Amino acid sequence: MRIRKKKWAEPELSVCDFYVKNPEEHAGKWSDAFEKRQPLYLEIGCGKGGFAGQFALQNPDKNLIAVDIKVDMLGVGRRTIVKLFEESGKTADDVKNLLLVKYNVEQLDKIITPEDRIETLFINFCNPWPRLKHKKRRLTYHKKLEMYKRFLTPGAEIRFKTDDDELFDESIEYFEQTGYEITCLTRDLHNSDVTGNIVTEHERMFSEEGKKIKFLTARVKQDR
Repeated sequence: MRIRKKKWAEPELSVCDFYVKNPEEHAGKWSDAFEKRQPLYLEIGCGKGGFAGQFALQNPDKNLIAVDIKVDMLGVGRRTIVKLFEESGKTADDVKNLLLVKYNVEQLDKIITPEDRIETLFINFCNPWPRLKHKKRRLTYHKKLEMYKRFLTPGAEIRFKTDDDELFDESIEYFEQTGYEITCLTRDLHNSDVTGNIVTEHERMFSEEGKKIKFLTARVKQDR
């Protein structure tokens, strides 16, 4: 998703207590970066922060690392998260179980390692990269799914949502070809029996356009 340059983004993030300036320093020890040691979750391509903020509010017993490559997007995300907390009667000082991180997902394994033990990975409405030569950039592409295995705990889930039919269909193949077991799949999330869904900004927009939301969860197959 393209976003206009936000001159205020970097200055605001520089004084934000839940923005991580040097993520490489936390590789292998992300649990220590939070106020409490709790189960560790990860969202990649966190965009405008709507999902991350809602997740943090609804799950005070879980810690979430929210990653995006664009500092301008993270600046918007910071404002979104603060607004969500304020609307719930809290303040920015209460954001204790969420960290925003600027990093390239292509190199994610440099900052997230097996020692970090991620319990759930969220991929929400990532760029579908429809052109053949760009498909390797997809966050669900084979190479990335293999990378995620390195830091996911045994039995950990990947939860993937999209409005894009081609991306969803081809992602199913990627998961199956890289040794993941799909444990839940629906092509119409909002009319399914899936519970606990957190609606993102894109999800709301696409739904209003009449597009059905596709969703799946997948786990790495365990040796028997």
